[in-house]
Amino acid sequence: SFSYLCLQKKQMQFCWYPCCINSLSSSVTSSWKVFLHACYLSLQQIICIRTVHPTFTAWCNSHLRKAGTQIENIEEDFRNGLKLMLLLEVISGERLPKPDRGKMRFHKIANVNKALDYIASKGVKLVSIGAEEIVDGNVKMTLGMIWTIILRFAIQDISVEGKSNSTNVNNYFFTENGLGLCALIHRHRPDLIDYSKLNKDDPIGNINLAMEIAEKHLDIPKMLDAEDIVNTPKPDERAIMTYVSCFYHAFAGAEQAETAANRICKVLAVNQENERLMEEYERLASELLEWIRRTIPWLENRTPEKTMQAMQKKLEDFRDYRRKHKPPKVQEKCQLEINFNTLQTKLRISNRPAFMPSEGKMVSDIAGAWQRLEQAEKGYEEWLLNEIRRLERLEHLAEKFRQKASTHEQWAYGKEQILLQKDYESASLTEVRAMLRKHEAFESDLAAHQDRVEQIAAIAQELNELDYHDAASVNDRCQKICDQWDSLGTLTQKRREALERTEKLLETIDQLHLEFAKRAAPFNNWMEGAMEDLQDMFIVHSIEEIQSLISAHDQFKATLPEADGERQAILSIQNEVEKVIQSYSMRISASNPYSTVTVEEIRTKWEKVKQLVPQRDQSLQEELARQHANERLRRQFAAQANVIGPWIQTKMEEIARSSIEMTGPLEDQMNQLKQYEQNIINYKHNIDKLEGDHQLIQEALVFDNKHTNYTMEHIRVGWELLLTTIARTINEVETQILTRDAKGITQEQMNDFRASFNHFDRRKNGLMDHDDFRACLISMGYDLGEAEFARIMTLVDPNGQGTVTFQSFIDFMTRETADTDTAEQVIASFRILASDKPYILADELRRELPPEQAQYCIKRMPPYTGPGSVPGALDYTSFSSALYGESDL
Repeated sequence: SFSYLCLQKKQMQFCWYPCCINSLSSSVTSSWKVFLHACYLSLQQIICIRTVHPTFTAWCNSHLRKAGTQIENIEEDFRNGLKLMLLLEVISGERLPKPDRGKMRFHKIANVNKALDYIASKGVKLVSIGAEEIVDGNVKMTLGMIWTIILRFAIQDISVEGKSNSTNVNNYFFTENGLGLCALIHRHRPDLIDYSKLNKDDPIGNINLAMEIAEKHLDIPKMLDAEDIVNTPKPDERAIMTYVSCFYHAFAGAEQAETAANRICKVLAVNQENERLMEEYERLASELLEWIRRTIPWLENRTPEKTMQAMQKKLEDFRDYRRKHKPPKVQEKCQLEINFNTLQTKLRISNRPAFMPSEGKMVSDIAGAWQRLEQAEKGYEEWLLNEIRRLERLEHLAEKFRQKASTHEQWAYGKEQILLQKDYESASLTEVRAMLRKHEAFESDLAAHQDRVEQIAAIAQELNELDYHDAASVNDRCQKICDQWDSLGTLTQKRREALERTEKLLETIDQLHLEFAKRAAPFNNWMEGAMEDLQDMFIVHSIEEIQSLISAHDQFKATLPEADGERQAILSIQNEVEKVIQSYSMRISASNPYSTVTVEEIRTKWEKVKQLVPQRDQSLQEELARQHANERLRRQFAAQANVIGPWIQTKMEEIARSSIEMTGPLEDQMNQLKQYEQNIINYKHNIDKLEGDHQLIQEALVFDNKHTNYTMEHIRVGWELLLTTIARTINEVETQILTRDAKGITQEQMNDFRASFNHFDRRKNGLMDHDDFRACLISMGYDLGEAEFARIMTLVDPNGQGTVTFQSFIDFMTRETADTDTAEQVIASFRILASDKPYILADELRRELPPEQAQYCIKRMPPYTGPGSVPGALDYTSFSSALYGESDL
């Protein structure tokens, strides 16, 4: 009755018990005191069970609801062991042995034993708790078992300033007018409670407010009664510790989620930056390859033009390409290689797989395309120059053909009509004799023109062999001349036969006319040939050639006095004819019947020859001056090229030597290389000046230079190689600085790495072959088998080039100590955000991550198809592995 009364009045205090016992009179027997003490202990146990029972039940349901179930009566619902095993699986995240599904007692005992064995496997000692008591519904044993589970999985890792202290928990959170629990929530979630508005005089209201907010916002079920806590001098510590532990896990989980989100944000930011760099590389590589693809067909086009002007235009276009279009592409190619090396270094530092560009866009592919471009470029320039020489030769031959053909056509004009005449039939003896002599003179003239006709035919044939664009008209004109020449030969022969038949009838021959004709015709041919030679075009490429022409012209001038004597002799014959006619008053014409060459014609042509001689002198002297100017251009270009060429070679050797021999801090090495680069850039004006001199040489059509072995192409290639080498060397030092800073390598370590590398670099070219690298590893204590060495070589020489660079050597030496994220760390971070589920939902990503990176994950995560999948579940495990190249996602 006494116990029942106390239970009905929860506010009753227990402080009366010591006073009650002490106030009993001495007349009361000791057996009554024992009885009262037993009643007091029984009452305490009943109140404890009444307090702990709902707390433990709520705690169990807070975990079981994750599996979609709950319990109503703790001592009944755990009797078959099924929900007990399920509870342990939920709170531990591990699989227990498969439970027995039978309903017999031994099935239940077997399930409970599996649960108790699992608890014992975690280092928990179960004292006086057996499976039979749990199966029989023993409340005390069941609650004791639940308390053991709570201690192990919820409270064991919680400590205050280094040690567990339940009394401190009770005193702090459930005293101070009920403000302690509110203060705990306000500390971690100030948005849930306005601490300044709490009423210190309402402890029950403050505790109820805290428990309601925890249930609504923190997913912590209400496990305690505020009135019991406030009105009981010593509330049950197990219930309070169980409830308070839920706050620890809730707030600790939030902190873990924040840490995991930060880690994921960091990893995703790095991955997004790497993807941006990869896309930028792909874009730049595509643009450069597309430019090369468009340029090579232009350089490989060997369709010749028909005129010198058109070919000169092509040469000018090629100069624009070399000076304006190609240099920026050289810089783009160099920058593309630098970006590729930097990207690969960043990927290695962040523990990402190496970047493999799309098919056909590797650095080696770009280098191969560039080599094909330069090969086509070299062949194109050679073709242009050869084609210009060919067209120049063709123009000269065509003009020479036109001159000779015009001269021959003028000479042959009307000859066929003359040969077809039959004037000898009505002529006198004298006239016939004259006709015969005239015909003999014509035959002599015809024979003299034989060489000219052969020259015309030879020039036409050469024009055909050189593929002259107007060869058809040349062939037609040549064919007409040849046909006319054959006709003249035939007609000449027929007329001679007719005159010889008539000669027997005609016996008078004017010997003087005949002599005039015989001497005037060759002299006339000589004058015509001299005029042709004096007006002939010439092409020379050196001072020696023009001096040879001047010498020949001087020899020609030396023959002029003799020719003048012949001219006077011929004119004296005609003068003698006229004298005879005049002396004898002859009634015949003074014209020579045997020759078409007149005295006036001889005089005219002789004056023409005398006019052409000084003109020829002037043109030869002008050409001599031009050749001297060309020689000065050659010497001027050679003087600069012989300085610039060795300077470039010296700088190349200095850069190669500095990359091996430089010591000290990498920043000092970088400054030294930057100084080298600036010196090289400052030297650019010498290259530009040499380009200007080279252009003058080409415009002057100078094609050789005996004063130097350096061509402009050699200088250009050497200059481009020098710029590429210094840029690549600077990039290597920048990569070493990036590696040093990312992996925490000291300058002393970098010096040691450089000393070791240089020691085993036998060829001193900045590369170690496989044997050198093996010797280096053995010297550092590596016990290498063939398989291990092959594995290491796949790391330092992934492309199988047979050499190891200094950067690969540094990456290998520092790989083991790098502080980088791994796929396992990212998976663990996602598991925290997913509340230990094997999948994660889009809403959870949006809640825990920034919007941009949350959307990045949602877009790239594959659907989760494993056990327990729900609609919209995303597989963060496959996604994390793909980030580090550990899957084909």
